[in-house]
Amino acid sequence: MRVVRKTAATAALLASAALAGGCGSHGLKISESSSYHRGAVLFRDHCSGCHTLSVVGAQGSATSIKNRVRTAGPNFNIRKEKVEQVLYAIRNGGFSGAIMPENVVLGDDAKAVAEFLAKYSGRQAQHVPSTPITLSTK
Repeated sequence: MRVVRKTAATAALLASAALAGGCGSHGLKISESSSYHRGAVLFRDHCSGCHTLSVVGAQGSATSIKNRVRTAGPNFNIRKEKVEQVLYAIRNGGFSGAIMPENVVLGDDAKAVAEFLAKYSGRQAQHVPSTPITLSTK
């Protein structure tokens, strides 16, 4: 029964992501000659329904706790990702495995999305200055 429910939820999520992904097509700011263009298009088409990333016109994340829904994924304008983290999330359905469908893209497509996201994520992250602290050895 649980498998049927998760399959139905995944199908509904993919359908809504596809619809929302089409809405973000006007905001793609990656040149067609860029090596990241294919990853940007794949991200827009498969991920923008649940994630936010300005460079592709994606606005799928919640903007406040009041409008947050279960499918609102991380805001990649703020959250910086590495290739390995993205590939893990793609293979395993995110980090919690509850909402994101597993293997939403595969093979070279997954690698293209991961490389694109590693390059363009976190550009609006808040950088907090740090102060070195010397601890006493007493």
